[in-house]
Amino acid sequence: MFWLVESKTQFEHFSNANWGDVFIEVIPNSYLIHPSKNGICALYIRPSISTKGFIVPLHHSETVNVNTTDVNAMLHKFNNIYVRDKKEFLHYLPLKGLLDINQSTPPYIPELLQTHHIFNKRYPNKTDVNKIVPIVKHYEYCEEIYNNLKDKINEPINEFYNSKSSMVFNAIERNGIRVNREKFESHFHPIDGEYVYTQYNFKTLTGRPSNKFKGVNYAALNKENNSRESFIPRNDNFVEFDIGAYHPTLLAKLVDYDFGSEDIHTAFAKMYGVEYKKAKELTFKQLYGGVFDQYKDLEFFKKVQVYTDSLWEEFNEKGWIECPISKHRFVKEKLDEMKPQKLLNYLLQNLETAMNVHILWEIIKLLQNKKTKLVLYTYDSFLFDVSKEEEEVLSEIKDLFIKHKLQIKTCYGNNYNFK
Repeated sequence: MFWLVESKTQFEHFSNANWGDVFIEVIPNSYLIHPSKNGICALYIRPSISTKGFIVPLHHSETVNVNTTDVNAMLHKFNNIYVRDKKEFLHYLPLKGLLDINQSTPPYIPELLQTHHIFNKRYPNKTDVNKIVPIVKHYEYCEEIYNNLKDKINEPINEFYNSKSSMVFNAIERNGIRVNREKFESHFHPIDGEYVYTQYNFKTLTGRPSNKFKGVNYAALNKENNSRESFIPRNDNFVEFDIGAYHPTLLAKLVDYDFGSEDIHTAFAKMYGVEYKKAKELTFKQLYGGVFDQYKDLEFFKKVQVYTDSLWEEFNEKGWIECPISKHRFVKEKLDEMKPQKLLNYLLQNLETAMNVHILWEIIKLLQNKKTKLVLYTYDSFLFDVSKEEEEVLSEIKDLFIKHKLQIKTCYGNNYNFK
């Protein structure tokens, strides 16, 4: 069979071939548009039992295009569907049972062909430029992607990342954030409409997601230049929940130390015999740089030292440690210049994100079919676009944090530049 599946006869033959497991790569209308606002130009499908891949065109200028309904019916005939990026794939095709085989850190990121760059440069404003890129170039590009990933099909898949993280971050991306277009463009870049979209990458060294799209780093928006005023609610106001003393809280759970209901930094201030602000500074310096000699006899830090030493011993004996919740492994041979404190910090960042993914999962279920949206997640903060009609849902969300014994502070505003 020829690699291009376009005629009715070709499609029927391909669709009824009992391929079993397949790898699928979406060819979008444009590689420069966010997946949540994009469309499908064609699908590359590589059956596991085939020696080549196939292109099924849906909207391409050179081909006879296949009916979308028929394609959807065909997709449900496959067994396992392997993909390069499940979070991204779900924007195009929200199928069940997808398996993300590109979970290594850093992940494989395909490089566009020179042909793609030429067309993007020639037609900078064309939102469906891939419809006129030669179909054979799309095929060449996708064959290269498959060849770079095929050996990963038989590797174990981290179920937490595949089934939880991919779903959660896809859901947040779909919501978008409303902006004041004039202000946004004065600080960032031109846009169409009044919404922008985030793009999370949780396939980082520690699992802590970056969040950048079109040069805007949504995980580190400037707090000093008023650029945050660009972001405004679609409903009535913004509400941000910020988890306090997150890493000390997580570490206390790991070492079985109970701060009780007291504010953790207040508790540390009493331990050190200093003011609150100084206590925060001292605690974070020791979490990320090691315990100071004068505080080594404090019960909390004695437990932290025992835990850090045992973690380091396990890392060296086994050659890896496994993180709680996510089951992600930090493997010794893949990490350079590791030290006990650095290993502990990596584990805390992974645990922070894994805990948050669980919380985000519950929040997204709570907000299903509501006007109120979760529009931005950044490490220890959660930004909600809240409808006054649904303010009671905020109490339900607060209860989720309380359930996990997390202390939160709340900010309100009519833009993201909270004062």
